[in-house]
Amino acid sequence: MPRWTPDKTLGLAIEVVFLLLGGLVLWLGLVHPVFFDRRRPAWLILSIALLLWGARALYRPGKPRRPEDWVRGLSLVMLGAVMAAISRAPFSWVAPLLAAGGGVLLLRGLAGSVLVFRRN
Repeated sequence: MPRWTPDKTLGLAIEVVFLLLGGLVLWLGLVHPVFFDRRRPAWLILSIALLLWGARALYRPGKPRRPEDWVRGLSLVMLGAVMAAISRAPFSWVAPLLAAGGGVLLLRGLAGSVLVFRRN
């Protein structure tokens, strides 16, 4: 039987936060119209920062890749791309794109939770 360590507990807590955040954003995108200024520079800067952070997580020369690294890096790149698309998309596409961003976070939380339980 695998040991339950503080490292696994923290990892699981982080993934549960992503699950809850993804569920909330998905629900807001599907049910409630959310009005925010998506054309502000801060939104675009955040989306570019997420893209770069995800690319950095995926490309680290000389370090072996674990499945957790791939999940984290790809989710950041996809979320950054969705946020960049939201900043330039027509208004009728904002809610579905917001729901897609929530789905990315939700899937990241699910995949991360599975990987926390698989980790030795």
